[in-house]
Amino acid sequence: MQIVTDRGADLSPEVAQEFGIHFTPLKVTLGERTYDSGVDITPDEFYSLLESSDQMPITSQPSVGEFVELYRMLAQSDPEILSIHISSGLSGTLNSARTAAAMVPEAHVTLVDTRTLSCPQGWQVEAAARAVRGGWKLEKILSYLTELRAQTEGLFTVATLKYLIHGGRISHIKGLLASLLNIKPIIGVDLATGTYNQLGQEITLKRAIFYQADFLAKRFGESTRLRIQPLHANNLEGTEWLRERINQRFDVEWLPTIAITPALGAHVGTGLVGMAAGPVSIFQQLPA
Repeated sequence: MQIVTDRGADLSPEVAQEFGIHFTPLKVTLGERTYDSGVDITPDEFYSLLESSDQMPITSQPSVGEFVELYRMLAQSDPEILSIHISSGLSGTLNSARTAAAMVPEAHVTLVDTRTLSCPQGWQVEAAARAVRGGWKLEKILSYLTELRAQTEGLFTVATLKYLIHGGRISHIKGLLASLLNIKPIIGVDLATGTYNQLGQEITLKRAIFYQADFLAKRFGESTRLRIQPLHANNLEGTEWLRERINQRFDVEWLPTIAITPALGAHVGTGLVGMAAGPVSIFQQLPA
């Protein structure tokens, strides 16, 4: 079985290479140039360009044709394909994959809506790849991914709301009021709808980062040993604030900090700080 995902997943190149994970592109346009997110522009390069540009970035999802091409190519060596994608509540990528799968009958494509993005999406992709390598059957993998999705959280706060407002990701009215009041929302992804929801708000970015630790205590309890991966958009200092605050309250298995892919950063701008989090126990079920 082969694993396909998209560039909405923040996954280290080492993991992607180790498990032979295949990506469909997410593109980002800034000014006169279009980039293949995560391929021909790094996060550092993108955020540097973004800060110096007076234009707003535009993103585009993979086309049906790009999925068709990939599925046909993969089916030549193994027709069993598990295609795991960014939340359908935030992108039309899954719809493109579904249309393409129907056009490639020689490929046996199973689609998964992660109902999330970034590191939490990457966790689901890596988990599926480990399960495949461990010899799990498809039904067991899908059941595990459902459980993993239910037991993990992705949350973040942003330095500015203008990119979320521009991209239509939040209500323009609520976003405008929050901007005027300098409110920093803490944002998660609703498990049922796969769309953004507000988990709380603070009046400064640092307090919003600290609030994320409070949310973890409510969600998991301070006695739960957690697996956490910090994520950011050109704000390593903020991830250190987050790490310090969480270490005061939790026993944590830390994963390397991730700079979110340009295709996601285009919707949030620079300054974002967040994380993926879940109980260590759910990951201990996976093959080593």
